[in-house]
Amino acid sequence: MQIVRRFSVVVARPGGRLLAVLLLMYTGLVQGQSPDSLTVKLGRQVFATSCAACHQGNATIKAPSQAVLGIMTPRAILAALETGKMRTQAGNLTADERKAVAQWLTGRVLKENALPSTAFTVFTLPKNRNGLVTYSGWGGDLAGTGFRTEQQAGITPANVGKLRLKWAFAFPEATQMRCKPAVVGDWLVVGSQFGEVFAIQKQSGKIGWQFQADGPVRGAISVVQDQRGIRAYFADNVTNVYALDVRTGKLLWKQRAGAHPQASNTGSVVVHENRVFVPISSIEVAMALDPNYPCCSSSGELVALDATSGQLLWRHRVIAEKVRESGKKKNGQPFLGPSGAPVWCSPTVDVKRGLVYIGTGENYSNPFSAGSDAIQAVDLKTGRLVWSFQATSADTWNLACPGNPNCPDTVGPDHDFGMAPILVKDVRGTERLVVGQKSGVVHALNPDTGKPLWQTRVGKGGMLGGIHWGMATDGKLVYAANADNIWAIDRRDSTRQAAPGLHALDLATGAVVWTTPAPPCERQPCVSANSAAPTVVPGLVFGGTLDGHIRAYETATGRIVWDYNTIRDYQTVNGIPGKGGSLDGPSPVVSDGMLFVNSGYGMFSEMPGNVLLAFGVED
Repeated sequence: MQIVRRFSVVVARPGGRLLAVLLLMYTGLVQGQSPDSLTVKLGRQVFATSCAACHQGNATIKAPSQAVLGIMTPRAILAALETGKMRTQAGNLTADERKAVAQWLTGRVLKENALPSTAFTVFTLPKNRNGLVTYSGWGGDLAGTGFRTEQQAGITPANVGKLRLKWAFAFPEATQMRCKPAVVGDWLVVGSQFGEVFAIQKQSGKIGWQFQADGPVRGAISVVQDQRGIRAYFADNVTNVYALDVRTGKLLWKQRAGAHPQASNTGSVVVHENRVFVPISSIEVAMALDPNYPCCSSSGELVALDATSGQLLWRHRVIAEKVRESGKKKNGQPFLGPSGAPVWCSPTVDVKRGLVYIGTGENYSNPFSAGSDAIQAVDLKTGRLVWSFQATSADTWNLACPGNPNCPDTVGPDHDFGMAPILVKDVRGTERLVVGQKSGVVHALNPDTGKPLWQTRVGKGGMLGGIHWGMATDGKLVYAANADNIWAIDRRDSTRQAAPGLHALDLATGAVVWTTPAPPCERQPCVSANSAAPTVVPGLVFGGTLDGHIRAYETATGRIVWDYNTIRDYQTVNGIPGKGGSLDGPSPVVSDGMLFVNSGYGMFSEMPGNVLLAFGVED
């Protein structure tokens, strides 16, 4: 499950403080300075009298819930109150009251995070030149393959040993590096944990422009170049979708895609034929920690927006059934359902069939639904469901498990599809959809029907185990990063063995060709596992591990041929203290002889960090 990065909510009812602490522990956020007690008191009062009626999570009101607001940055909330959508509602508030509620909601002090002037340079792109977008989106292409040709990559088995660190860029206050860059000409476009989006010169690490989103930006940036210009598309964790002019960094439009008050975004958007496809998940998985929360009523969704205007085109709900009372909790309150089946991952576009593929997660509450833990094919023009393949049925789970009244009676294994499906032809010319599951199983499906062609288990699986973030393929083999985190594996079946590492499977047959276990940690406590998605170029697979190493593996044998430990302090090009951490989440990006790596993942006892590292091949 690609879990929501950050909740900073203080629920205005008994037990709310405890819930806030649990949510912060769950997300692993190391917060900056907290607001003082007078600010907290004033902010709470302002929210109760002026905001709570619409933002307390009433599912009949489409306003973002208090928890979703807590994901945002304090400056984004203040901007909404002063000049944005909420300026009318906040018209009677004083400047101090607006600042106080922004800080109370987010649990963070309001500040600018200004970067030194030396961190910036002039942004320029060639005019009237096609082909400037050389890397975009979660898997680097619409099919999500994670593959780069030798010409695109510029890194080969012959020169990989000459890779050296060129620069490190630090994101202010960040503890998690969850957004991978797009490459546009000589520039990277990349987002951050606290909503900054930067254009960074890929040779020097200098900033060309900076944009501030309302909430965390994760996954990847998708960039499109056509006769109308060059535009970057992305979503924040509050489900706001943005279109920026890459040449200026200016906002073209913004639209909230989520309909449910607890809706969130964890995957990357994909753009095709003037449509922006937006995956929708939900923070109800964590709100269930509050035993008095009415669990649960959200459904995973795929939303299509017009890429020119942001206008809603269609909305596909994974759970088609209406929410109803489905039973009683142990505290006597009603259980609601069906719910869940979030779309944590990024969509994959099949141009030939006119389909877009998504993976879904577990149900949050009973009854079970047919769309949970599934791969679904949706008509990209209409949003109509074409087929659905469910890999694990009867999987109900949320963070209240075990013991909390919001935990379902039957607790599932939490075997989501957290990665984007990959559409690829094998060496025989057969097209297939390959996808890894947190169960530790890799599935190859017929893209016309969703029927399995082969299924191969490579690990034990579990809540943080199995194939969590992704795979990559070169058309011959598919390379699966298997996490099998020893702190969160599925212990119910003792016959299955944990197998953290990188696994290569024959794309045509599913046979395991080689396995390279993750090397032991150099320090303790630590988890040694491949969880981050890999990237493949001819002859090499690049993969990151939870103990902070980025490694290059031979595609033929799995032998490690290059290794760099990112766990260290860095003197950064933008003047912010930098530190490396666990490598998790998105894959590294390879482009024109350079390798770009995110380092830092401060969740689930992994090591926090805040740097984007740029490696280049030395002459």
